[in-house]
Amino acid sequence: MTIFENLDDVAEAVHGYVAAATQALRDRVMVNGLLDAPLAHRNQRALHGLAWVATTAEAILATVRWGQRLAAEGGVDGHDGAAGAPHLAHRPAENLLIGIGLGEYLQQLAGGIPMSQSEIFRPDELGLNAAVLALRSDPSVAWFLEHGNTARARHALIEQIRAGAPISEALTDADLNIVRDQFRRFSSERIAPHAHQWHLADELIPDAVVAEMAALGVFGICIHSDFGGLGLGKLAMCVVTEELSRAWIAAGSLGTRSEIAGELISLAGTPAQKARWLPGIASGQVLPTAVFTEPDTGSDLGALRTRATQAADGSWRIDGNKTWITHGSRSDLMTVLARTSATDKGYGGLSLLLAGKPRGTHSEPFPAAGMSGGEIKVLGYRGMKEYEIAFNDFVVAADGLLGGAPGQGFKQLMQTFEGARVQTAARAIGVAWKAYDLGLKYASDRRQFGTAIIEFPRVSDKLALMLAETVMARELTYFAATEKDKGHRCDIEAGMAKLLAARVAWSNADGSLQIHGGNGYALEFEISRVLCDARILNIFEGAAEIQAQVVGRGLLARKTA
Repeated sequence: MTIFENLDDVAEAVHGYVAAATQALRDRVMVNGLLDAPLAHRNQRALHGLAWVATTAEAILATVRWGQRLAAEGGVDGHDGAAGAPHLAHRPAENLLIGIGLGEYLQQLAGGIPMSQSEIFRPDELGLNAAVLALRSDPSVAWFLEHGNTARARHALIEQIRAGAPISEALTDADLNIVRDQFRRFSSERIAPHAHQWHLADELIPDAVVAEMAALGVFGICIHSDFGGLGLGKLAMCVVTEELSRAWIAAGSLGTRSEIAGELISLAGTPAQKARWLPGIASGQVLPTAVFTEPDTGSDLGALRTRATQAADGSWRIDGNKTWITHGSRSDLMTVLARTSATDKGYGGLSLLLAGKPRGTHSEPFPAAGMSGGEIKVLGYRGMKEYEIAFNDFVVAADGLLGGAPGQGFKQLMQTFEGARVQTAARAIGVAWKAYDLGLKYASDRRQFGTAIIEFPRVSDKLALMLAETVMARELTYFAATEKDKGHRCDIEAGMAKLLAARVAWSNADGSLQIHGGNGYALEFEISRVLCDARILNIFEGAAEIQAQVVGRGLLARKTA
């Protein structure tokens, strides 16, 4: 059997396994077809385990589709790829990578999935022993379990990489391949050579670089051309974000706030709000910041206490405290989530306000009347800076209420979560690539006991798994973005992409630092920065635990719909 024979059988077996896991959890936490909240709480680990099972399965399926596309495009032994069992004999690196990736993730489905370093979700926690037996018994799955992720395959993959074999990054849209090339050149020339010094000095990304990014269209990728944007989709946004983040996560993250603000205003803004704000955001003249989180609330947005009260003249007055406000000083527009109802203490009392403000300086970060704040020093994710902000009778114009209707803030924000999480997954892919790049280079250059350390099996093993997992997470992220571009609801797929990509970024960074040994712990080596940058990805835009909760509940709802 070749790697690409009977991949449809693998997909069918994986679908069956996820269905069995979903049904097993439904039996535990659903009563009369409805989710029982106390039962779900008591079975939270199983609920999150289901999310990881489905995420791992979806990564397998995305990788299967990628491999089948490559095989079909390249043909088999000089013939049309559709004319036989495609196996990429002419592309041995991808052939090996897919075997390793599928072999590893199928083993995880059948044996245990790492939800974190110390939390392995095992099939028997959901009583899936019979489902595991069925999965392992499938001939195609059994082939990958035996021949996919082997020491020989991992060694051969890294030998192919050392010999210069490429791993395909090509997309079916030729224009997006041009976009990737353009942003890779820009990132390599203008960001990567300086990123580590900017990080060590804890400096903002220079204004000149921000202006260059604006000229390239970074801040208006998904904004409609009627408002000066590029009018492209989420897949294009992923490609740009991935390439910028591969140089430095801060560069990839500058666009996050523009993505969120642009989507909020595009979806929910009044015609006047769109005309006022979208052209400036798209051009980079207006740099937004998202002002959502509060001390002691975290992901519990329903508990927000910051108030926005309408004055007699129609303007809004904001009072309260916000925290973890990224790029809060050097920004021109705040999207502020605040409570506008004195009686509705839940989500229905929340509204979003579009609050303009002057840009701050190092000596005076918040020069506007009615707001003050200070910087939060952080390990990584630098280049934009994090702030705590206090509002005290801060004035927002009467037309600043997003959409012109109060009480819609939570619903409006929820509409952007899919795009924001896909974009965060793309940032994680970029960081994962950077960690792999650094590990590969160091292992190739560093010599111990008379040989390059990449010759040591435990080192090449790490690199092979880094590469395979990065590609699998990338394909899952691209799948979620494509679903969004098709107009399909993709909250579950976006959550899966963010969940997996964040884990892979951290795993890659940790593994790459291990390859560096003691040098990796030195501030002068870039991997020290990448490790700190990678760690935040499991926390922001929905911590991994919150993400698993959302995915798990979504799967149950989808099943019973």
